Amino acid sequence: MAETARQPPTVLGLDPRRASWKAWLLLGPLLVWLALFVLLPTILLIVTSFSNRDELGRVVYSFNWDNYRRCFDPTWLSIFWDSILYALLATAICVLVGYPAAYTIGRASPANRRILLTLVMVPFWTSFLIRTYAWISVLSQEGLVNSLLLSSHILPTPLSMMYTPFAIVLGLVYNYLPFMILPIYTSVEKLDNSLVEAAYDLGAGPLRAFSRVIIPLTRPGITAGALLVFVPAIAMYAITTLMGGGSNPTIGEVIQNQFTRARNQPFGAALGVLLMLLFLVCFFVLGRKKHSAHPV
Repeated sequence: MAETARQPPTVLGLDPRRASWKAWLLLGPLLVWLALFVLLPTILLIVTSFSNRDELGRVVYSFNWDNYRRCFDPTWLSIFWDSILYALLATAICVLVGYPAAYTIGRASPANRRILLTLVMVPFWTSFLIRTYAWISVLSQEGLVNSLLLSSHILPTPLSMMYTPFAIVLGLVYNYLPFMILPIYTSVEKLDNSLVEAAYDLGAGPLRAFSRVIIPLTRPGITAGALLVFVPAIAMYAITTLMGGGSNPTIGEVIQNQFTRARNQPFGAALGVLLMLLFLVCFFVLGRKKHSAHPV
């Protein structure tokens, strides 16, 4: 009996060592994919960021910090800051709009929940470029909004809504709102009602129960949603180009222009590396908050 007890446990009837090798074999295609299409391009981007370009725009591999020094020029720092503000504002609006929607979906009956989730997923059925062009037709001076305002004599002249920070933030919120709703909905669905009822039994009102019990318990969903919105929003250039018109450039637009029009890949790579470092800081900060969060 003692010898039997000393034997290592088996996984699905297999020896643990063999099971471990089988797990690595199953992960093999994923690891190869990550190495070829994530790790290798990242290394190439970092190497290029320390290089120069010649008169024809070709990359001359060398090692210098010139591109990174240029990144800290006030012009580029201002664009970085504007991009962060746009992403933060879009993320905050998505939280304010998405949390009530996610909470309603999570507390709905199973039948209504499926319908509401389908409505949230409907925008994914079409390309985000098509949805963005639709907003352009709505917000333009000859668009639906201005037509209604002018025909009802509310305004004497059309509003200039396109190619403004308002249009950029609106496009980001519209396209990334589902990425905020779905993670929060997952946390709300797992919410233990007994804890909320205990808060009411102990004398907490609706507002106090919401702020001290419901919000902390659903904070992982808020954190995940914030990452899913903030990270792509700060680097998105298609929406900001179409709805900003180039008058309010963002860092994503600058990087795209450096690789295409300006043909300055080393400088664009340096901006991209700094953007990746910013993403890592966001993951680290929000990850620490997620692990330290607990109901009070």
